[in-house]
Amino acid sequence: MWKSHPKALPYLFLSEMWERFGYYLMIGIFTLYLKDVEAGFAMTEKEASDLYGTFIALVFLTPFIGGLVADRYWGYKKSIVIGGIMMGAGYFMMGIHDITMLYIAMTLVIVGNGFFKPNISTLLGNFYTEDQYKDKKDEGYNIFYMGINVGAFICNFFGAALQILLGWQYAFMAAGVGMFIGVIVFLLGTKHYGNQTEKKGVQPGDMPFWKIVMFILVPSAVFGVIGWLLKGVTSEANPGGYIFGSDSTDAFIFACIPVIFFYGSLYFKAKVEDKRPIGALLTIFAVVILFWGVFKLNGSALNTWADRYTDREITGTTQTVFNGLKLAKEVEYKKDTVELYDASFRIQKVDGEVQKTVDYPVYFRNVAKDKLPEEGATVSLWATNLSQSINPGWVIILTPLVVAFFTFLRSRKKEPSTPTKIAFGLLISALSVLVMIAAVNMGANGSEKVSVWWLVANYGVITIGELFLSPMGLSVVSKLSPTNITSLMMGGWFLSTSIGNKLSGVLASLWDTYDNKQDFFWINFGLLMFATMLMFILLKQLNKVMQEKGIH
Repeated sequence: MWKSHPKALPYLFLSEMWERFGYYLMIGIFTLYLKDVEAGFAMTEKEASDLYGTFIALVFLTPFIGGLVADRYWGYKKSIVIGGIMMGAGYFMMGIHDITMLYIAMTLVIVGNGFFKPNISTLLGNFYTEDQYKDKKDEGYNIFYMGINVGAFICNFFGAALQILLGWQYAFMAAGVGMFIGVIVFLLGTKHYGNQTEKKGVQPGDMPFWKIVMFILVPSAVFGVIGWLLKGVTSEANPGGYIFGSDSTDAFIFACIPVIFFYGSLYFKAKVEDKRPIGALLTIFAVVILFWGVFKLNGSALNTWADRYTDREITGTTQTVFNGLKLAKEVEYKKDTVELYDASFRIQKVDGEVQKTVDYPVYFRNVAKDKLPEEGATVSLWATNLSQSINPGWVIILTPLVVAFFTFLRSRKKEPSTPTKIAFGLLISALSVLVMIAAVNMGANGSEKVSVWWLVANYGVITIGELFLSPMGLSVVSKLSPTNITSLMMGGWFLSTSIGNKLSGVLASLWDTYDNKQDFFWINFGLLMFATMLMFILLKQLNKVMQEKGIH
């Protein structure tokens, strides 16, 4: 697999694998930690989803500035190392049970990711500019993407075991260890990077950095403050007077306006030969926002589905293995003082205080009557965050098959263009939502738990869509971007991811407002179908741009 690719690929693969180990371990337990009444912050579904959405949105917004700094000043190696150290420190601090410390830790992760994420992806693309590797670029990004998912798959087992054995703090510390291993691996590969890590410097026609600060970053901060302070119409349904659902969402949307304006200006100020490629990229950025909005529900709404609506009881050999590996929790079926939830699993608070009642543990509320254990019996439940390994598990299984499929088509000169792959990726992703609609129906809208196989099927379908779209997105950015702004355009890809992530948080925060959960998933299906239709409408023009650039 490695022989026909640059020698740097294994090091970048392993570095990204360990970085993603840390990130996805943290993401897998983040909302569960926030909602934990005893050891977390007892947040409601809306509060946790809103903070989660804002966090993962900002994590993917900072690559905008991280790409610029690497391109012009620090170079890729220095940016990646500094970013990785900041993220590792943030993970270590995240488990300290203090809300102020949590926000400081989140800030370190947000800024650190801005330096790490876009630049390691850009560095990978740099090695494929050489003639001998050009036709291997898509395959290289697919391999790189599999590295991401190896880390994302194994991390949740460590997170579950450490949380069960030692608590949340140690699980977060494991994420930090993974990040530091990633930095070390990256440094070990230095001799294979050559001059590809060098900064490109300021090119003729580039906007000076001080102008970017004054005309983009400062306006973004100002717009964000305005969004935070500005209030809409206050009503019974909207007591806070929010415009888009919460103060943080309002601030984020307003803060994005100057950045979006900046990317639009790149098109209008570009050289004639660069206009169409930049325009094509901006179009793709806009369309994939809706994909990320639905896909990133894995850490929020789908985590909630695994926790509340999925049958997690294990027996027999599976129970023995999971208990031995500390991947399952023992829950006793007897009444005790527990948190009060309503019929739709909404935690009940009065003046910010969680209400208590005497009842069975909440897990048993929607277990079918014929499956309830005897009074006082103990059952083993696999840890909720393990469901976060289903998607990367599918990626590991399916990536070689997808690569082989496109290699076969390429050999017969029938391989679809990158924009075509993205269009079909959106369509397949839309179909995955239908699986969850069927799952809601099977569980009579949450009145009975359903099999984990519904989640497995949902993730299986959307993973195919993801493999058509996400690695192809990274590839098309490196193919179409003008040389002097490659990292900047990679930052644009992550900006679209950022906006999609925030959309995901907005969608998830509405979970409790839908009495019929099918309606929640129908909204997601509609968003993805809209994106699919828009992409197919634009496909002809996008393919034409690719042909003009002599790339596929």
